[in-house]
Amino acid sequence: MSAVLVVNSGSSSFKYQLIELDDETTLASGLVERIGEAVGQTRHRNHLTGAESSNDSQPIADHAAGFEAMMAAFAAQGPSFDEHPPTAVGHRVVHGGVDFDRATLVTDEVEKAIDRLSALAPLHNPANLQGIRAAKEAFADVPHVAVFDTAFHQTLAPAAYTYAIDAELAEKHHVRRFGFHGTSHKYVSEKTAEFLGRPLAELKIIVLHLGNGASAAAIDGGRSIETSMGMTPLEGLVMGTRSGDIDPAAVFHLHREAGLDFDELETLLNKGSGLLGLTGSGDMRDVQDSASRGDAVSESALAVYRHRIRHYVGAYVAQLGGLDAVVFTAGVGENNALLRRRTLAGLDFFGIRIDDDRNELASRDARRISPEGASVDVLVVPTNEELEIARQAAALR
Repeated sequence: MSAVLVVNSGSSSFKYQLIELDDETTLASGLVERIGEAVGQTRHRNHLTGAESSNDSQPIADHAAGFEAMMAAFAAQGPSFDEHPPTAVGHRVVHGGVDFDRATLVTDEVEKAIDRLSALAPLHNPANLQGIRAAKEAFADVPHVAVFDTAFHQTLAPAAYTYAIDAELAEKHHVRRFGFHGTSHKYVSEKTAEFLGRPLAELKIIVLHLGNGASAAAIDGGRSIETSMGMTPLEGLVMGTRSGDIDPAAVFHLHREAGLDFDELETLLNKGSGLLGLTGSGDMRDVQDSASRGDAVSESALAVYRHRIRHYVGAYVAQLGGLDAVVFTAGVGENNALLRRRTLAGLDFFGIRIDDDRNELASRDARRISPEGASVDVLVVPTNEELEIARQAAALR
């Protein structure tokens, strides 16, 4: 048997999954949160037995203590590491800059690079690095692999990643489009080809990753040629708490007229905007429920959300020079039939149509929601970033 432990570290929490690569099943999963607070919490589920546990009785000082809590959960609930020893640990890392265009074995030099790239992802890379260092202490005898959100988008052409500002300044300070959610876009595009029974190299695909964070990608023959997120995950679609596209001059205007300093503006655009800023809730389920009860503010916010997606779909059809499939994925994309239907309504001239009965069918499997004979396949393909990270980590162990 060949198991990989997948770790996704945040500043005060980390998620984990132990995945058996032979049949690509999840053996266990869990969450360690409230790291650094008075009372930490560990939740763990053994997928082999269905046993679950939750422990919130003691503080978890740092990520190293968090891994000790995780190991204790495995010891108490299983599965046993003796029976399923990890042969590698795969780590999600948000920003790889131009340094990394693929999964990479973690070395001292790679750690230094991740740390250096924290300037581009100050909310993510430092936490990712904390998780890597803690995991290396807990699992010192297996390879650790960094899988970068940005890597899949390193195939963008200069015309797609270049911002039209002073070229020397941009190069010196790494101001360019990088794109994110690359692990998800890669996995979903490959699953799309598998579902359609066609070579990925022949397909022109638009993937709509719609969750609390949201991004679109144009994928031509398995290569990302355009994506909506930019230098940071802030650009692009409307998200749960992020603004997405906005005129940069709005920042200067709010600084001058509202007296907001740049830290406050960064917090506003990343944590106080998107659906949250428009409606008071960053949860799509709450917003849609309010809209269904006649709340005009919520309905207006949903119209903005859908309009932005349609903007990117139209642009990406042009960039791709044709279209074979539109694919919805992530929490909102996989589960919100009404949003899918209303977002793509009226795009028949692109060959994009939805079959209402298929669209309403709830399923956890990849499925077609376009009618038979449609020239463009519209699909729902559940993403599995953890499995993709496990696959890439196993390939390098």
